[in-house]
Amino acid sequence: MKKEWGEGKPCQHWTNIWSAEKEPLSPLVSRGERESPRCRPSCGLLNNRPATLLFLCAALFGLSGCTRQTAGPAKDRRTEAVPVVVATVTNVAWDKTVSIIGTLFPKDEATIGAQVEGTVEQTLVDFGDRVQTNQVIAFIDIASYQAQFEQAMGNLAKAEANVVNARKNFARVSELKKGNVASESDHDLARAQLDQGEAELKALRGAVNVAQLNLERAQVRAPFDGAIALRIVGRGDFVKVGSPLFGIVNDAVLKFIFQVPERYGSFVQKRLPVSFSVDNYPGETFTGSVYLISPSVTASSRAFGVGALVTNTDFRLKANTFARGSLVVQQAVPTPVAPLESVISFAGVTKVFVVEGGLAHGRNVTVGRIREGVQEIIEGVKAGESVVVSGQSRLSDGVAVAIQPVASSKPGLAKEQPRRNDQ
Repeated sequence: MKKEWGEGKPCQHWTNIWSAEKEPLSPLVSRGERESPRCRPSCGLLNNRPATLLFLCAALFGLSGCTRQTAGPAKDRRTEAVPVVVATVTNVAWDKTVSIIGTLFPKDEATIGAQVEGTVEQTLVDFGDRVQTNQVIAFIDIASYQAQFEQAMGNLAKAEANVVNARKNFARVSELKKGNVASESDHDLARAQLDQGEAELKALRGAVNVAQLNLERAQVRAPFDGAIALRIVGRGDFVKVGSPLFGIVNDAVLKFIFQVPERYGSFVQKRLPVSFSVDNYPGETFTGSVYLISPSVTASSRAFGVGALVTNTDFRLKANTFARGSLVVQQAVPTPVAPLESVISFAGVTKVFVVEGGLAHGRNVTVGRIREGVQEIIEGVKAGESVVVSGQSRLSDGVAVAIQPVASSKPGLAKEQPRRNDQ
């Protein structure tokens, strides 16, 4: 019988592979398949395709098992609790305030003008000098007005003498008329002379008053207690009525004028306390009280004007100084505060980590004032909630945490404590 090609001989394809690898075939390949009497080079791989697929599946299964074993420890590390220190948000009694910016105006301010015309003979004060009410500070052509006053007084004396003579003449003519000695016309003439004399006397008395008033006005006087802020004229200057001479301010009491947003309109009342500071006294606080409240809101700024009186002790504050401060609209208001270390600000976002059920949750907050190491929380958290003050760098939203005891207290670190009655 004619033998087929390759019959009774090992397959040359597998022989070459075994020779090169010098390794036995996979146990997945049966002995009968290795010693098949009918093996052709063109069909060797096709005949063993199931074994090859099984081998690949086994290899992939082994790799996937190794991957699971390798990923196991990493998952454990991710679920490990992060140690943190927490503090409780508490309520403290803080005054509710509004930040204000304004100017310290003098309570009284005036530009002293000339009330008479003439040449300035003398100025008695300069800027910075303190004056009292009705103190003479300058003279304007005092000699001329003194002469006019004396002339008016002379004319008045002459008129008074004429009136006295006219009265005597009228009395004599009246007696003569009773005896039918003087005529009716003589009596009327005497009466007219008396009336004319009295009218002239009245006019001259007015002229004397005007001359006296001009003489007094030629002596420029301070209208109120204060300080000279500006001297405009000097000796020899000619001034007309109304020309400015001096600027004067009353800086014993100042008016702190500022704007308040319209949403606080129902809170602002007279005698509310105001505190402020100025640049020339850093770190020092001055106080006043509200005494002026505007009845209308400015449409452009949606705010209304408020004025506070400030006693300028020892004249330390200067008029027209810029000032910034706060207006107390409510006193002793319960205010949520948290330790300053718990507040994180980054890229324009302010947040805290709140611990709930052993997990940390990031929460955006709106903050306010800072006092004695604590931060006012206007919105975002409530009193009684626990916030993280240490260990935030390892936290993200939903991470498990392990609360650690506080080893030592430092300024600004509020320990977790029971809620107070005002919460």
